Amino acid sequence: MKKILITGASGFIGGFLVKEALARGYEVWAGVRSSSSREYLQDERIRFIDLKYTDPAALTEQLATFGREQGAWDYVIHNAGLTKTLDKRNFYRVNAENTHNLIEALAAADCKPKKFLLMSSLSSYGRGDEKTFRPISLEDPQLPNTEYGKSKLEAESYLRRQSHFPYVILRPTGVYGPGEKDYLMQIQSVNSGFDFAVGMTPQRITFIYVKDLAVAAFLALENEAIVNRHYFVADGDVYTDEAFSRMIQELLQKKHVLHLRIPMALAHVACLCSEWIGKLLHKSMTLNSDKYIIFKQRNWICDVTPLQKELGFVPRYPLRKGLEEAIAWYKEKGWLS
Repeated sequence: MKKILITGASGFIGGFLVKEALARGYEVWAGVRSSSSREYLQDERIRFIDLKYTDPAALTEQLATFGREQGAWDYVIHNAGLTKTLDKRNFYRVNAENTHNLIEALAAADCKPKKFLLMSSLSSYGRGDEKTFRPISLEDPQLPNTEYGKSKLEAESYLRRQSHFPYVILRPTGVYGPGEKDYLMQIQSVNSGFDFAVGMTPQRITFIYVKDLAVAAFLALENEAIVNRHYFVADGDVYTDEAFSRMIQELLQKKHVLHLRIPMALAHVACLCSEWIGKLLHKSMTLNSDKYIIFKQRNWICDVTPLQKELGFVPRYPLRKGLEEAIAWYKEKGWLS
């Protein structure tokens, strides 16, 4: 039985990576902090490890001990990371430095996997062409314009420079599905009868359902010919922000929803105020200065041709089907009335 380590396993994406690995018959080791919830990691087959990222020497010893007792993992999916934080320096500490520490400790402990997959982000590329709306290409220069995106690019750079083991980098676009909370806010807003889009020019947006992302990850891991490659992950369709909200309205069967477009300047003020309140409350807020830059970006279209051709990836969930399943889950759990 092949062994896999999945870091960030207690998070939204991590939980589905664990489910996919179990379904494929792996011995699954979930990298989870002792303080993290294991609510969605109840399968008795899951084994747990709390990695000591911040202490390279201790991490190396921890992995060396693991290797002696259990043998090295066949695959590692490094999915752990921060998407929002009060102190933006934490993006670099968690997303970049922890990645570097894990890579070097795996090598130093002689616990090298056959392949290492980094879950990065489309944000590592920054702003797309907003005149022609040409899809962002893998060959385009990576010029991230958010602290989050810069930290993910730094993590990618660490992985690309190492020569200890083969790797794959996945850069998903907007990931949605059961348990995701940012898109849930928009669904709840539409459900209450209001929808707010930012900017006068509609955003072109792309999506990937979380279950499809998990499948793409294992296609990349299990194909032995795929080494030292990187891919955007999206379902291949493009929507405007307005079309997205109206699809939500239709699925919720809401006859009357007030759709409003907020000027960019007002959205900027709202994000800055939210960030300021978060600092007062010592709480990470969904609306913040990084989020404003994401709102401002009009082109989130990416070229997924390499993913389709090289991995044979065919999404099982177009947006409507994925949203329908997610909304049903939110209602079942009481997250949506």
